[in-house]
Amino acid sequence: MTQLRSHARLVRKLQNALGDQLCVALDDGNVVDIMLNPDGQLFIERLGHGVAPAGEMSSAAAEMVIGTVAHALQSTVDTEQPIISGELPIGGHRFEGLLPPVVAKPAFTIRRRTSRLIPLDDYVCSGMMTENQAATIRSAMASRLNIVISGGTGSGKTTLANAVIGEIVKSAPDDRLVVLEDTAEIQCAADNAVLLHTSDTVDMARLLKSAMRLRPDRIVVGEVRDGAALTLLKAWNTGHPGGVATIHSNTAMSALRRLEQLTAEASQQPMHEVIGEAVDLVISIERTPRGRRVRDVIQVERYVNGQYETGQLTEEQEARHVA
Repeated sequence: MTQLRSHARLVRKLQNALGDQLCVALDDGNVVDIMLNPDGQLFIERLGHGVAPAGEMSSAAAEMVIGTVAHALQSTVDTEQPIISGELPIGGHRFEGLLPPVVAKPAFTIRRRTSRLIPLDDYVCSGMMTENQAATIRSAMASRLNIVISGGTGSGKTTLANAVIGEIVKSAPDDRLVVLEDTAEIQCAADNAVLLHTSDTVDMARLLKSAMRLRPDRIVVGEVRDGAALTLLKAWNTGHPGGVATIHSNTAMSALRRLEQLTAEASQQPMHEVIGEAVDLVISIERTPRGRRVRDVIQVERYVNGQYETGQLTEEQEARHVA
C-alpha cells in the first residue's frame, strides 16, 4: 500500500511538471512524439499532421520532469550521469532525458506508446501499403516465415509490427509468443504470451537465451540493435520459425546489410549464409511528407555466390532479381 501511495505521488508530481497541455497530449492517440529542445521550445508530432510547435517549458520544469522519471526508474540523473532512458511512469511511454553538460539546458523526448492497433486492412485502405503487399505479408505469416520490419526513426516500425503480430494472433491463436523488448511498445493480444524486458543487468542476448527455454512457437524482438542479432537468427534457424523483429534501416536491402554489421559484433566470421537462411521477408516502411508508407517488400531466398538472392515485390508486380 505504501508503495502504491508513493507511486501515485510520483505520478502527480510528474503531471504537475509536465503541465496540462502535455498530459492531454499523452492521452491523445494521434500523438507520436513530444519533444523539448534545450532552448525550452516544445514540439509535438501527430499522425497525419507532422511536427508542430507546442509552446515552451522552463528549464526548472524540465529538470523536474527528468528527475522525477529517474526517481520512478530507481535511477540517478546528474552531471556525472546526465542521460536517463526508460519508461515514463505515466502510460509506459518511452522517455529519453538529458541534462547538462551533454546539452546546454534540460531536454527530453517522449515517444508515445501506440494505444490503437492498426490492422493491415487499414494500411491498405489508407494507402500505406498495397493489396499485393498485404497479401504477401499474410501469406508469410501463415507459412511461418521470419519477418524483419525495417525503417528509420519515427517511420512506424513498431506500429506495423503490432499489426503483423495482430494478424499472427488471428491466424494462429494457439501459438505461444515470447516477446523481447528494451522498452514496452509491442502490443500482443495472444492468450499464450510471455513478455520479457531488458534491464541494467540483463541484456537482449541473455533474454534470448532464456526465451529459448520458454518453449516459444514464435519469437518476437521489439528492435534488434546489437550482437544479439546473431542469437536471434540462430533461434529462428533452429526450430522457432515465424518470428518478427524490427531493425533501424532505411530500405529492405540495407536491413540485410545492417544485420551483417550487428552479427559482426558477436562473431568474427561473416554470417551472410545465416542471415540468408533465417530471414524470409523484409518489409521497409518510411515516413514521407504525405505520411507513412511501405516502401518495399523483399522475399529472401538465400545467400549464394556473394549476394542475397531475393524476390522484389513492387507496388505493381512481383519481379525476381538478384541484389
